[in-house]
Amino acid sequence: MENFNGDDSAVIQLDSLTKKFGDYRAVSDLSLEVNGGEIFGFLGLNGAGKSTTIKMMLSLLTPSSGSVYMMGTKVNSGSHKLWEQVGYLEEATYYPGLTVTENLDIARRMQMISDRQSIPRVIQKLGLEAHKNKKAKNLSLGNKQRLGLAKAMIHNPKILILDEPINGLDPAGVVEIRKMLYDLSKNFGVTVFISSHQLEELSKLVDRIGIIHEGRLIKEIKMAHLEQSLQKHMVLDGRDKKAMKHILSEHGYRFEENADGRLLLSEGSATEKPERLAELLVRLGQPPTQLNIVTEDLEGYFLRMIQSTRRTH
Repeated sequence: MENFNGDDSAVIQLDSLTKKFGDYRAVSDLSLEVNGGEIFGFLGLNGAGKSTTIKMMLSLLTPSSGSVYMMGTKVNSGSHKLWEQVGYLEEATYYPGLTVTENLDIARRMQMISDRQSIPRVIQKLGLEAHKNKKAKNLSLGNKQRLGLAKAMIHNPKILILDEPINGLDPAGVVEIRKMLYDLSKNFGVTVFISSHQLEELSKLVDRIGIIHEGRLIKEIKMAHLEQSLQKHMVLDGRDKKAMKHILSEHGYRFEENADGRLLLSEGSATEKPERLAELLVRLGQPPTQLNIVTEDLEGYFLRMIQSTRRTH
């Protein structure tokens, strides 16, 4: 099979993927591509269609229409050879009374891997060396998740599909998983497709995100470009609000008043050149007591994207 390491041709392709349950469209005409070695974040609220999409990618659900291709092979119930290249983690499942090594040995046999060295290899790759003889139930949350990942990766897959892998992890565990996935992508050329509803966390890891809402892909954006897409606004306050408003209106600045009476200006003329406005107010005898630029946080961006596409029912 062709080696996709470090290649940037599409390793995962979803082509007009649709899934209906009766009259309900869980996923609607979804198309996207993920390149070799890329970490792609699949973002959406709970119930947006993330898990349904992943189940179709894994051939656990048959699409109503459209297709999934992985590494150039069309995914269907007959594509057995493909699963040697794909690892999947929904939530870390394990046998609590068995050690890390014993859990991995069961995974090895289920994957029908004859090479026993696959266990020490994956233990080393995921930094579980110090815990290999510990019972799974005694592991920290982060290490339980590592064990889940180790099981998903015991056959050294080229593609890793993770459904909400950071749910319920403590902050230290989240950082560990992040480092690990980054390492797999950058140093081993693994393509990672990761679903979550937490943009803040995804943003520190992924190269690109796709936002899904009500079964539709509403936005795709590279993380490097996200910064420019965040809305900025100026917050302005002063002693004589009435006079200030008059000056702003006279000079073509549009503003809103927020709940506590401060003025909000969202246009580029204000947010990109705040010093010009400050100068104007000082010159006309209304020096501001507050003038600062506030940038929307990622959560705000995510919710704004969803609200701007909310379909009217």
